[in-house]
Amino acid sequence: MASLNHDLLIRSFTIDDSRIPRSSYLRKIPALKGLHELSFHRNVTLFAGENGTGKSTLLEALAIACGFNPEGGTRNYAFSSRDSHSDLYQAIRLVRGVRKPKHGYFLRAESFYNVATKEEEYSAYGGTPAHFHEKSHGESFLAMAREHFTGDGLYFLDEPEAALSAQGQLGLLLKIHECAANGAQFVIATHSPILLALPEAEILNFNDGELRVCSYEETDSYRIYEMFIRNRKQVLKHLFEDESDGE
Repeated sequence: MASLNHDLLIRSFTIDDSRIPRSSYLRKIPALKGLHELSFHRNVTLFAGENGTGKSTLLEALAIACGFNPEGGTRNYAFSSRDSHSDLYQAIRLVRGVRKPKHGYFLRAESFYNVATKEEEYSAYGGTPAHFHEKSHGESFLAMAREHFTGDGLYFLDEPEAALSAQGQLGLLLKIHECAANGAQFVIATHSPILLALPEAEILNFNDGELRVCSYEETDSYRIYEMFIRNRKQVLKHLFEDESDGE
């Protein structure tokens, strides 16, 4: 699944710091504050790190810069329920590969309900409706992947594990692996130790105030889940004792 940089749909991007207002909260996010350029090296790039470290902010900006609707969907979607995206996309300059994506999708777990609603509305003008609202939240995520993921597409996924069981995450992992092996490119922000385990993906850690490549075993998701599973009783005992001490 590994790919040379020149085979990728998006090779790299730069950020023009002068296009970010001085008062913007973006300047207060350590991992983004010092980021001026980033190259992609694999078909799948995973953003890992704690909440608030800038993973979703950067992924969202990249998706919008690539022409996707801020709330998600394909590049044909054009609607807005509530503008909540940052201005970071305006400062991003993409370096595209030779190939052009024929398909694509931007998944935001938090706004997928709105996208599913619009997908049903759009289907009234032609095409086969996906009927996402007739499925459970997790089933609709997997149906979206089956419907839209192909080997010649560009995909941005923000915490796709949010609605998925462990088995569902494995199903999504397989679909991503199959599409990436056939030329698709994915950028994924995730806390899932299952998705982070995708073979040959590159993991970028947003912790510690800067983006850096890390191994699977270095991610917080892996370390904390492993510690909990191996030492569940001790961890819970320590956690609840600390809670009692604070009362």
